[in-house]
Amino acid sequence: MDILKMKKLLLLIASAMPCLAIAQDDLMKKLETNKSDSSKKKYEFASVIDLERTSVKTQGSSGTCWSYSTNSFLESEMIRMGKKPVDLAEIFTARNVYMDKAENYLRMHGSVAWGDGGSCHDVINMYAKYGMMPQDAYSGLNYGTTKNKFAEMQALLKGMLDAAVKNPNGKLTPNFRKAFQAVLDTYLGAVPEQFNYQGKMYTPQSFAKEVVGLNPADYVEISSFQEYPYYEKNLLLVPDNWSFDKVYNVKMDDLTAIVDNALKTGYTVTWATDVSEKYFSWKNGVAFVPEKEWDDMEEEEQKALFNGPKPERNITETTRQAAFDSYETTDDHGMHIVGTSKDQNGREYYVVKNSWGEKNDYKGYINVTKNYLKYKTTAILIHKNAIPADLKSKMKI
Repeated sequence: MDILKMKKLLLLIASAMPCLAIAQDDLMKKLETNKSDSSKKKYEFASVIDLERTSVKTQGSSGTCWSYSTNSFLESEMIRMGKKPVDLAEIFTARNVYMDKAENYLRMHGSVAWGDGGSCHDVINMYAKYGMMPQDAYSGLNYGTTKNKFAEMQALLKGMLDAAVKNPNGKLTPNFRKAFQAVLDTYLGAVPEQFNYQGKMYTPQSFAKEVVGLNPADYVEISSFQEYPYYEKNLLLVPDNWSFDKVYNVKMDDLTAIVDNALKTGYTVTWATDVSEKYFSWKNGVAFVPEKEWDDMEEEEQKALFNGPKPERNITETTRQAAFDSYETTDDHGMHIVGTSKDQNGREYYVVKNSWGEKNDYKGYINVTKNYLKYKTTAILIHKNAIPADLKSKMKI
């Protein structure tokens, strides 16, 4: 099956469980047909910027990349602020999203997306509303597994929501919410009102304030679309934006200018992007935009795609927008940009921390070219002070 057909299939599946992604390990195994055992031998990466971060985690069989990437980002923010980082509970964030998303689903009579998926801003919104917990206090593993495995839980939750939308009693009762929460308690564990962390008792709210200590108002989300006014906030029209948040809209070249400035000044970046292209290779730890489309390559060119650096296609705002409009760029996955590197030819890459464990050539990281980020980004989330002063002024931040 070619990549376009695969994407269409994924979009059909996503109507039942959006952000299938979103980067499930099983999904990526199916998509990853362009492995090259010699890739690491043919690329020579030199570190340029290497910002501090916590260890690589795995989201398991769950579409919670958005929570893992943005919580990883918050952990790096703690380091940047001189705090001792905490292993934050990604599934505490996800659980709160599922509760709020369920309310939205009912309000919209089922006419919005449902599933594991979410957006970078969800983590900030949940942090502000519900607080935060450490992983030790809420692992989300309450059903006999050592890794997240959410398919059964999500099927039950979706079935409950659709039954409620049908309104068989003629009036939706408050008991539905209790039943919904009981399913989350059964699979993920009940949320404790208080928990012990390093000898002191906290609530999620007090832990967020006293230990994590970040200000949710300091973080902004940014994208780039030709159809919207630049430097203003506009609705991010992707299925996983269930909360209908607005994001700042900037020019395409501004995206890399913002990311570059952030990294140079010590700020990491949360990155939402498309990972379903043949030229995003998790196994090889490299993503770039080749001059030719996959289907236009000869077989030998396809086999050699990752046998060392190759020339890249020129990306414009028009080609970026066209890829988004045609579903070639979809909101697949969230990751954490933590530095930069250069290959043996001097080309710059972003060093990106993933949440699929360490089972690739770079132990959980991937080197991504600037062209790939320009072409395939759906949004970035950063601290507002990481934005260059001229752009910050244009955005009125």
